[in-house]
Amino acid sequence: MNNDQSKIIREQAPRSAVREHSVPLYLTSSFIFDSAEQGRAIFADEEEGMVYSRYANPNTSELINKVCIMENAEAGLSFASGMAAVFASFAGLVQQGDHIISSRAIFGSTHQLFTQLFPRWGVTTTYVDAIHPAEWEQAIQENTKIIFLESPSNPGLELVDLAFLGELKKKYPHIIFAIDNCFATPYLQKPIAYGFDLVIHSATKYMDGQGRVLGGLVVGKKELIDKLMFFIRHTGPSLSPFNAWVISKSLDTLGLRMDRHCSNALSLATTLEQHPEIIAVKYPFLPSHPQYELAKKQMKAGGGIVTFVVKGGFERAKNFIDALTMILYTSNLGDARSIATHPASTTHSKLTEDERLNLGIQPGSIRLSVGLEDIEDIIKDIESALEKSK
Repeated sequence: MNNDQSKIIREQAPRSAVREHSVPLYLTSSFIFDSAEQGRAIFADEEEGMVYSRYANPNTSELINKVCIMENAEAGLSFASGMAAVFASFAGLVQQGDHIISSRAIFGSTHQLFTQLFPRWGVTTTYVDAIHPAEWEQAIQENTKIIFLESPSNPGLELVDLAFLGELKKKYPHIIFAIDNCFATPYLQKPIAYGFDLVIHSATKYMDGQGRVLGGLVVGKKELIDKLMFFIRHTGPSLSPFNAWVISKSLDTLGLRMDRHCSNALSLATTLEQHPEIIAVKYPFLPSHPQYELAKKQMKAGGGIVTFVVKGGFERAKNFIDALTMILYTSNLGDARSIATHPASTTHSKLTEDERLNLGIQPGSIRLSVGLEDIEDIIKDIESALEKSK
């Protein structure tokens, strides 16, 4: 099978003696050894085998294998949440005195890691503006350990030129290049093909796709995954077998869902761009996006997120949110149901106003996770809310 969608649908944990059609839930904390010698050999890494669900479980292994197939990665790990995956990807690799380079446009909690938590360990971070390629190399220091980015970014939908960074990786092979690929998903964008070492996902979002469970994944080079495995083995940010089972099932329809998310999002962005109550609209596959050509080059489609700015600032945005009737108001995204979020008062509220403005978050900014509903119903709800919130 050459198609990733076919491969992940067929990827399944080994069948048990009862020959089940669909993989069962392995709700067990640990696994039995056939003998004392087998236990010794597994713990000595001389023989492969399950030991404890904090380390591995058939459900989590199946999920990891599917994501590795989609990302063309050598190995991977699963986590209890997307932020656990982000945190572990750094905490398991850096040490005191190390330096991180990150794109400025990143998720609020990741920003807090770089500015509030890691400095306690003597790890420093330099931010760069992703749209200025020269800044990446200028920021490299002798102690730079990791280069990190989100593309598209949350919530400003800023893109980073992955091919450019792939060339930079060749020049600095000792630096770990990591990317949060949550917004694009491996269906729309494959960073490892450009030379990235690690790809991080919040599986809570599009991978689950229905707002049911939390989960995170990191996939990439085996030598790095092995180092991270040591970290999680002794710190325990493990994904539950149940959540892994749910997300793994959802991956079977990821491609179909992303096609609909993307087509709905493009239709909505095109419509909102003409609306008199909207100041600005941003969507990667909208020709007016400043990085439209780059988006077409490195993404299969534009994704399911549209950001726009309503006239009237903070109060208008608040009134708009309250006037929505079908679209939900929550901080999540990637759901089958459309979701509106006001980043300035929720996901990025802990940032200063200047920090938010640097990320393109205005008081009237709305992040819309475009769902799978009929596009006419989505547009109707937004237009009605805009009218009622005047």
